[in-house]
Amino acid sequence: MAEYPAPYLIEFPKLGAADIGYISVGENAKDPLPFAVQRVFWTYHTPESILRGRHAHHRTEQVLLAVAGRIIVTTEQANGDIRIFRLEDPFVGLYVPPCVWHTMQYSHTAVQLALASQPYEEADYIRDFQEFRQRWAPHR
Repeated sequence: MAEYPAPYLIEFPKLGAADIGYISVGENAKDPLPFAVQRVFWTYHTPESILRGRHAHHRTEQVLLAVAGRIIVTTEQANGDIRIFRLEDPFVGLYVPPCVWHTMQYSHTAVQLALASQPYEEADYIRDFQEFRQRWAPHR
């Protein structure tokens, strides 16, 4: 089984100024994106009481960004390492490698942009936490 890095924050360039606004860019051929983007999706109007995500991926890598509002992302690695990330700056993303269980909780104004390394494929998802733990148990 491949070894993946721990989830980590990525700061995208923040170009512009307060008086005219900002733009941030991620390009496949340049940092800070750690993979070629194959799929883009976004979530919005998620009630604050809802916990989304609750899965891991076999192969897919993701970068999650809060382009509006705040998103609390909790990650758990195969070795049991749990980390909590607060995304609230639109130029800061969270890299989530494969084999990492992740959940997200949103502020009522949050819009999450997700950049994924793979097209959607249901077989890539591990949606049962016990299955995730069993799958990666040898690494605990």
